[in-house]
This record gives sequence, structure tokens and C-alpha cells, in this order.
Amino acid sequence: ITVVTWNVGTAMPPNDVTSLLHLNTGETNDVDMIAIGLQEVNSKINKRLKDALFTDQWSELFMDVLSPFHFILVSTVRMQGVILLVFAKYYHLPFLQDIQTDCTRTGLGGYWGNKGGVSVRLSIFGHMVCFLNCHLPAHLEKAEQRKEDFATILHMQQFEGPVANGILDHDLVFWFGDLNFRIESLDICFVKYAIDSNVLSQLWEKDQLNIAKSTWPVLRGFQEGPLNFPPTFKFDVGTNKYDSSAKKRKPAWTDRILWKIKPPSKGLGTGGHRPSQGVLSVSQLCYCSHMEYTVSDHKPVAAIFAVQFASKVDKPLVEIYVADEWSRPEQAVVRYKMAVGFHRSSWDWIGLYRVGFRHPKDYVSYVWARSDDGERCLEKQLCAQVMFSEEALPKGNGEYILGYYSNTSSSIAGVTEPFQISLPRSEEGSSSTDSSGSSSEEDDSTLVLLAPKSRSPSPGKMKRHRSRSPSLAKFQGLILRPSSRDRGTSRSPSPQSRCSLPRNIPTIHLPHEELGHQEVKSKELGQAAESPDSSSFYQTVQEQSGLRRVSADSSLTRADPRNLGLLPALRLEMIDQALGRRQESADQSYYPCRRMSATSPPGCGPSPKEGHSP
Repeated sequence: ITVVTWNVGTAMPPNDVTSLLHLNTGETNDVDMIAIGLQEVNSKINKRLKDALFTDQWSELFMDVLSPFHFILVSTVRMQGVILLVFAKYYHLPFLQDIQTDCTRTGLGGYWGNKGGVSVRLSIFGHMVCFLNCHLPAHLEKAEQRKEDFATILHMQQFEGPVANGILDHDLVFWFGDLNFRIESLDICFVKYAIDSNVLSQLWEKDQLNIAKSTWPVLRGFQEGPLNFPPTFKFDVGTNKYDSSAKKRKPAWTDRILWKIKPPSKGLGTGGHRPSQGVLSVSQLCYCSHMEYTVSDHKPVAAIFAVQFASKVDKPLVEIYVADEWSRPEQAVVRYKMAVGFHRSSWDWIGLYRVGFRHPKDYVSYVWARSDDGERCLEKQLCAQVMFSEEALPKGNGEYILGYYSNTSSSIAGVTEPFQISLPRSEEGSSSTDSSGSSSEEDDSTLVLLAPKSRSPSPGKMKRHRSRSPSLAKFQGLILRPSSRDRGTSRSPSPQSRCSLPRNIPTIHLPHEELGHQEVKSKELGQAAESPDSSSFYQTVQEQSGLRRVSADSSLTRADPRNLGLLPALRLEMIDQALGRRQESADQSYYPCRRMSATSPPGCGPSPKEGHSP
């Protein structure tokens, strides 16, 4: 298990974090899980609104980097600027159950989440493990406040279930974050001298956390590796030089990673359980800082642990059986068998994932795990069967994985080994893909912008943008066509059926008498479309017999919603002063006129008291 903590100081993510995650070494092949704790992620109101619509940039970065190494996001929790992400290899997912999260605010007396703790707890092969990421109060004199806040976090965080209701009730606890403990008594000159001379041991005994581990009862049992790396705070941003500002803060080991093993039971408990001594052991293989990252005034810290225990679970809750290759649509048959005691739900589903997927809802397609004899299959331990429809299958060649998603536990209860799908591409899909290939980047940006709000992380196609979506005005006239693999598929497990768009959407027309007026206005329309406030660009266009078509180069034609692929069938109508001229000469009984805005021509239609606002 790799654990990383980093106070990012509201900075933007760096371009590369492979060395931080130890992905450029042979250790990656042996790592099964990665927990990443971040503090001081930018949480200003405009940034939080964007992160509410899209995945935050830091989470996107780590998912992008880890997915090629087959790490899947198991769970994540955020409290303002404090984020915790837990990843695991995909083949471990069925053995990670009872996943729960919690958070505790301690800032401003418990009302503000700039300080506090967030946690992810889960059962790993039957053993209860908790990851706790904390950001405690700063400054040298706040040691007692840090003690009280940590005790508050341990007391407040409670989980559901028959076992491990509190944090310290878990078999193994990893506690990490910006704990803000400082170096006492020694002046800044001696501290810097010890760092430059590489005699860090002279600073250990004055470290507040080392002192607290032997004096605070709340820290009894917590262990930490030797601090053989320089203090990780405070640096000038963009450099490896300690604080040179007027404040000249003293360097300190604020960023720490500790662990605690639940003490063994004293004989048999009330439930007749055997002592847990010898069942679980932890050894720290690496504990280091990473000086190469300079975007923050803190340096990130990473630790690698070898956790050994006797596996209590040897079979997944759901076993999935599938052919080695799907070369024809009729071969897309999935058989699955549920273990005794599995709590199935009619909202469970089986997802089809491309190898290298990023999180449980990053699927290509899915099918509901609903079988007429599902209960009988569960009771008699028989195999149930479902089938993917032809339109839901991806075209072309590739490696895929099937996963059974349990709605009850909000986790994947069973996966398959990778298998091959080789289905011929349709001519229509190929031509559509070719025609839109040159503008794939723009397509993805628009998909991010127009995607519905989701509680799950962004789909994989959004990964290159990390929520840097341009404004709507920049997409005026952009023609979008869905690729062949996206057509007719859904990106979230919604019970709503997938409906294709009707092809008989009427074309937008302009009347004879206004065509000349529109040509005069064409330059103004183009300028309005590019302006930040493009509301004046829209005009209302009436549709009737005898009207002439707008030219193919017109902005109106380019805004055809059929080209967007994501919008429902609708007709775009434009509003302009031309409407006033049209309405003055039109039959008032046939075209009832209202004042549309402050720019509408006066004397048209009833007053605001008589009429209704559009």
C-alpha cells in the first residue's frame, strides 16, 4: 500500500506525478493500493462551483496517471480543500467491500471545513482498514489545539455496520496529512544548520509529534518511520529554498504518515473470536519526501507499506463467466453466479469496461442485472444470464472487462479477466468518425460543457481537459457528430431508456421581406455571437409557408441542435428587432405581439400590466 500526503497550497496540478507515486520504478508492479491525501486544494467559490459540475483537476490528474497501470478509483471524499482518494488494482475490487466515507470539520469551532479530517474505510479481504487524511491547526503554539482537534475527529467519525464503528476500531489505521507539528525550542539558525549538515537526528527529539506520541494517550499505539528526509515546510514556491520572506518561518516536518494496528484481544471475546495477534503485520518499506515538486510551499511525502494478513475472503460475491472473445453480437452473453448471502438489488448492473478504465462508472455500456429467476438462482446457487444488445456493443477491436456493480454496497462485486471484442465497424459509424476526427478536441470540450451533472467522476473522454471548459459563446456554429461508439449508448446507469433523436426537425427559415434586413445585420450578428454577453444575438424567427431558407453559411443553420448530438429535439428561434418590423406589418390577430425586452420597439402589444412576460 502506497500512502501520499501533499499540501498543494491552492496550486494547479503539475504535469507529471509519476515519481511521486513511484510509478517509474519496479515497485509499481507490487503495489496493490494507493491512498492520496491532499490539503488546501483551491476551494474558492468559483472553483467549487466548477468542481461541483466536473471532477476537480487534481482527481482527474491522478486518475489519468494511474489508470494505465490498472489502478481504479475505489472511493473519494472531499471537505472543502481536503481531499482523499483511494485506488486499487482492478482485480482486487471484488474483495474491497463495506466502503464508507466520513468527514469532520474543526475550523471555526467546527463550522468551517478548512481544517479537520476526511476518511475512507473499507474491508480488504475481510480485514477492516481506515485511511484518515487530516489538516490540523497551524503555528508552533497550537500543539494542544491539534491534540483536541484530533481527538474530536476520532470521536465524531462513526461508521455503520456490525464491526469497526469508530476509527480506532479498525484492524489497521493509516493517519496522514498536514498535521502541522513544529520543532520546539531550537532557533531557526540551528535548524537550518542541522538540515544543511544532514544531522537531522538532532531535530527529532524537539519535534512536537515525536514528543506527543509518548505523552498523549490519544496517540498511543501510532507508529512512524524515521524522519530521514529534510523538513517539508516552508519553502519559497517554485524553489527548494526555505522561507525567505519577512516572516522567515522555521522549517518543520508538518507532513506526516503514521499507522496503527489494532491491539490483540486478551483471549476469546464474547463472540468466541480468536485473538487477532499475528493475523496482521505492517512493515514500512519507504518513507521519503519529493523535493522535485515546487508548486507549493510544502513538499509531498510518500510511504510504501507491506501489509501481511491471512485472507478471510477467497471468492468474490459474484462470479462472472464470459467467452474469450466476442466476434458476433449474439456472443455477448454474460452468465453470473451470486454467492450465498449476497444482497442483490434490482438496480444492480453489469458494466462493460475498456481495459484501463478509471472508476466503476467509467464504462462503455451496461446492462441491468435483472433476471426473471434471479431470486431462484441466488437461492439454489444457479447461474443467471443477461445479454448485451447489439447497439450497446463497441465496434472495432479491443480488450474489455466485465464488472458486476452492486447498488447496495456501491462497489464492484465481481470482475472478469480481460477478453477480446472484435466487431466490424458500420459504414455509417466509420464515416461519422472520420468526418469528426479532425475536431476531436473540440468535441470533448463540448461534451464536458454539456454533460449532465453526475455524482460520479467524469467519464474517461473528459480526462484531457480537467474542467477547463471554454464558455458557450466560443462554440457558436460548431458542428458536432457523435462517434460510432457513443451513438445509442448511455454514460450513466439511468433507468430511462435511450431514445434516438428524430430526424424531422424543421429547418429555420426567414421571410422574404426580412432577408435583406438580415443581410444588413449579418456582421452585427457575428460580432454579437462572439461577445461575452451573447443574449442580444438571439432573435425570434416565425415559421410559415412561403418563407425562404437561411443560407448554409448562416449562424442559424450552423446552430442546428441535431449537430450537437447531446441535446433533445428542439428548434432554435432567434430574437431581434426584425421581429418588431415583422410584427408591425403582420396580422395582429394571427401574430399576438408582446414586448420582449427593453430593446423591443415601443408601442407593440399590450402593456406589462395587460400582457404576460414571455
